[in-house]
Amino acid sequence: MRAFTYAGHPTRVVFGAGTIGRLPEELSRLGATRALVLSTPGRADLAQRVRELLGPAAAGEFTGAAMHTPVEVTEHALAVVRESAADCLVAVGGGSTTGLAKALSVRTGLPQVVVPTTYAGSEATAVLGETENGVKTTRSAPEIRPGTVLYDVDLTLGLPVPVSVTSGINAMAHAVEALYAPETDPVTDQLALRAIELLAEALPRIADGPGDRAARANALEAAWLAGTCLGSVGMGLHHKLCHTLGGSFGLPHAPTHTVVLPYAMAHNAPAAPDAMSRIARALGAPDAPTAVHDLIRRLGAPTNLADLGLAASKLPRAAELATATPCPNPREVTREGIAQLLADAFEGRRPAPAEPLADSLHTLLGQVTASLAGAPDARVRQLLTDLTRRLHGFVADNDLSDDEWRYAIDFLTRTGQQCSDTRQEFILLSDTLGISSAVDLLTNSRTAESTPSAVLGPFYVEGPPPLPDGADLAEGLTGTPMYASVRVTDLDGKPLAGAVADVWQSNEDGYYDVQLPDIDGPQLRARFRADDEGRIRFRSILPSEYPIPEDGPVGRMLAAVGRHPYRAPHVHFMISVPGRHTLVTQLFVAGGAHIDDDTVFGVKDALVVDFPEHHGPTPDGRPAEGPWRSLDYTFRLAPAPTPGDR
Repeated sequence: MRAFTYAGHPTRVVFGAGTIGRLPEELSRLGATRALVLSTPGRADLAQRVRELLGPAAAGEFTGAAMHTPVEVTEHALAVVRESAADCLVAVGGGSTTGLAKALSVRTGLPQVVVPTTYAGSEATAVLGETENGVKTTRSAPEIRPGTVLYDVDLTLGLPVPVSVTSGINAMAHAVEALYAPETDPVTDQLALRAIELLAEALPRIADGPGDRAARANALEAAWLAGTCLGSVGMGLHHKLCHTLGGSFGLPHAPTHTVVLPYAMAHNAPAAPDAMSRIARALGAPDAPTAVHDLIRRLGAPTNLADLGLAASKLPRAAELATATPCPNPREVTREGIAQLLADAFEGRRPAPAEPLADSLHTLLGQVTASLAGAPDARVRQLLTDLTRRLHGFVADNDLSDDEWRYAIDFLTRTGQQCSDTRQEFILLSDTLGISSAVDLLTNSRTAESTPSAVLGPFYVEGPPPLPDGADLAEGLTGTPMYASVRVTDLDGKPLAGAVADVWQSNEDGYYDVQLPDIDGPQLRARFRADDEGRIRFRSILPSEYPIPEDGPVGRMLAAVGRHPYRAPHVHFMISVPGRHTLVTQLFVAGGAHIDDDTVFGVKDALVVDFPEHHGPTPDGRPAEGPWRSLDYTFRLAPAPTPGDR
């Protein structure tokens, strides 16, 4: 059993594009009226922009923030704080500026608002590293953590590619080290793995196109997640080495992290195999340290300490300083081990893979992904490259045998052979693995006010017969009569006249018309058009639960894993209106069977509705020999997405 302690952190995070414009609002929330603006000399222009944005709320600026947070710089800034009578600190820039804000805050108690322009992640931690007399020391305390962070993607668009890459690898180091820290927990694990995935995908895109806003957003989000990890579980050997090299030998912060990371990982790999396996999966590679090293090399970032300006004669002293005080680490820290690690990092030698076959697998993966690099469509290139990495990772992680591979190929072949004009076994496979629902969530569930979507399913047929309002879909079929009266509106409740709704469902025995060869023509499916009030009326029968087809490869797969094949009772709707997002959804019968274990994972709580039972005359005046059900529901359609929206 895994034991852990987890505490949430109270930092307020504002993330988006153009969020720097919300600075005055955030200062008002803090009750601050005199903010000292902090930056490095290279970001003085941004500091001036912030002062203009804050207007009278800007008490002054200090643009002398420096790498590794020298104490003498902090003392100079402290004098400016006092002279300006500041009641708040606003830091704009990278880790150097954030470090200065932390150092000032911990000395004065002033609140911090941090606006990061790199992927340093320091803004998400309660850690402060300061350099004095050539030695960098760190400490951690809750009051060090900034209270408010504004992440503005627009401010990162102009970040040079070399800085973007080293800053991003620095962020990745936070996530990597969190996965084998002594105080790991499930929340931090997931944040760390997500950060690694995002950075591995975003950094090559930024290198290829620095103005790629989506990649910039992913990298900035990853930096926040990775920094949060570091703030939750603390720092280990990697950070100890980098702080030693930076504080005592003047090496640049992010490039040093970039060089050291794969060697620190390789050093710890024998003592942290589970963490390394998870990192490798996140990277889509068979071996984590070599994958990180190769990523750094591919991005054109520094790969050895010699190029950063460290002299070989300094290596023994660096090993001595790095091992002078203990630090948490999965592998015992010894002078000899660290000396070898630093020697490898100094030379830039590629780490040896933990498994003999890993290097060959990695080379093969590199050859395949390189063959995709010339795809003219960037989205096609991204999708195929990521799919290839994940499939290769799956093969390596599971040590796939030749017999298993052949069985998989045969399974997919049989799945394709089962497909026809009236049956889509591949959609059925996607449905039962939850892939259809996952794509549905990503594609159609971004507007909370609209009616939730649901999977299309394998039995939709293009061009159902148009029927007039009030028509009977059942046409004499046995089953409990059901009368539907539904409305289609916009998000504000305004009727959408003329909305086109395709409706389809199974019969009382759980079969769709396309599954019954003896049926001549469509049955229990139709197309309706809404009236001026956006209303559609029709008659049918109450849907019942039913099994998906079990006579094909998907049915045999479910049987092999002990899963039932049943779907909860539902009616399908596809509703389209010009200028509106087409809604594909299902309405499920409240209290019906398998609502909680639908075999295609298609049930959403908001789509489970009452079909109340009635007795007596039906809405169309027909005599009723027994009970009948009604359906009264309003569908709310969102505006159609603009090009480029996701």
